[in-house]
Amino acid sequence: MSPQPQDDRRIGFPPVVDADTRLLILGSLPGDASLKAAQYYAHPRNGFWPLIGGVLDEPLTALSYSNRLDRLRARGVGLWDVIASARRSGSLDAAIRSPEAADLRGLVNSLPRLRAVAFNGGLAAKLGRRVLADLDSVTLIDLPSSSPAHAISLSAKTETWAILGKFLPG
Repeated sequence: MSPQPQDDRRIGFPPVVDADTRLLILGSLPGDASLKAAQYYAHPRNGFWPLIGGVLDEPLTALSYSNRLDRLRARGVGLWDVIASARRSGSLDAAIRSPEAADLRGLVNSLPRLRAVAFNGGLAAKLGRRVLADLDSVTLIDLPSSSPAHAISLSAKTETWAILGKFLPG
């Protein structure tokens, strides 16, 4: 006899921001590895930490998770997701069903120094731009997904992600 089906609703993490956040990077919804570890971008093949480490010129992958978050905040970088919760089997964005939007407008309005919002991947950009498109006070940036499922090379992603540096303090 097979086990009872489990609820496949996934709930995201709270934002990692403070009053000095200048750049907010928004993903779609944490994947299974991240949810299990209770850490943003925990899958070992996800390129997020090397990509943002390259932007900041810091070896973030060598640090503990809490130290990574501390370094992001110290450099004016925040993290969150455009989806607060959704039904999903597995980790792919294509499997997301019944998404509940995160309060992006509320968060953005609470960040007085925010200069840019970057979307990590196509779904994050599609959903996030619906909410934030009319903002004049921040620049919106679409990035190739850091996910290994987005099959372009890390070096190509690195070139695109480099634009983020211009929105951070020197």
